[in-house]
Amino acid sequence: MSPLLVLIVAVLATSYAGPIVRFAAAPALAIAFWRLALVLPVTGGLAVLEGSGEQGAGSSVTRQRLLPAPRSLLPLMTLSGLLLALHFWSWIASLRFTTVASSVVLVSLKPVFAWGIAAAWLREHPTRAEAWGIALAVIGASLIGLGDARLSSGALGGDVLALLGALTGAGYYVIGRRVRQTVGIWRYATAVYAVAAAALALLALARSMPLVGFAGRDWTVFGAMAAGPMLIGHTGMNYALRHFRATTVNVAALGEPVGASVIAWLVPAIHEVPPMTALVGGVLVLSGIALSLKAGNGKGETEVGTRNSGASLIS
Repeated sequence: MSPLLVLIVAVLATSYAGPIVRFAAAPALAIAFWRLALVLPVTGGLAVLEGSGEQGAGSSVTRQRLLPAPRSLLPLMTLSGLLLALHFWSWIASLRFTTVASSVVLVSLKPVFAWGIAAAWLREHPTRAEAWGIALAVIGASLIGLGDARLSSGALGGDVLALLGALTGAGYYVIGRRVRQTVGIWRYATAVYAVAAAALALLALARSMPLVGFAGRDWTVFGAMAAGPMLIGHTGMNYALRHFRATTVNVAALGEPVGASVIAWLVPAIHEVPPMTALVGGVLVLSGIALSLKAGNGKGETEVGTRNSGASLIS
């Protein structure tokens, strides 16, 4: 499938994650755990069918396996799962204290953190056009949440949790960018989701939080979160990481607050009416995404392949 098409569908699938969480009475840890656990039978089955690896799992340029064997990548995959667990918990917890728009926007600052981490670790730097796209999208996302700014201590706590979600989410995607060059999508997704689910289960046990015994509406939310934002959304973005830089994927993810704000406005039970600044911000976000994707389309995999093949020759 076209990586660009997969990325667009993935972003659309994540858009309703923020609004739908409002319908669950279950604690944040339970929501985060079940959105991961419910997809594992699907990803695990597909991982078995995937066999030795995704077709073209190295590089379409060099046709070589550019990174170490999957066993040596297990520590990175474990760290990725732990970061994903912390990302989900902090983001879902933030929704208890602040609005959908504010929380999703702050979490969507991931491109800023991903830019720094990828530049320092992977030596991946966006082009000038991509940098302008990132700037436009982040400014637009900030405008979307501007009208929801609150000064109460509760909202501040939610903002801090959302920013923590942004930092951990960026680390998760940058690690995925590196590992996905040689590890197939379903094997990677299964390993990372399993680690994240186990970490959340242990945290729930330590805090004496139940993971079962919820109402039917909660289970409906769990299933909806697993099917759309998790299986299609996150897995689709992980698929795209082999073809796009981590910063590019994170910029595309900034389309999430646009969709989330629209849904939160249209759903009567939430009905958070976006101000005029949100409309302007939405236009900037979509413009920035388009600019960044156009500049980065097809370049990410080539650069990773070239850099790593050079490194393997040196070693």
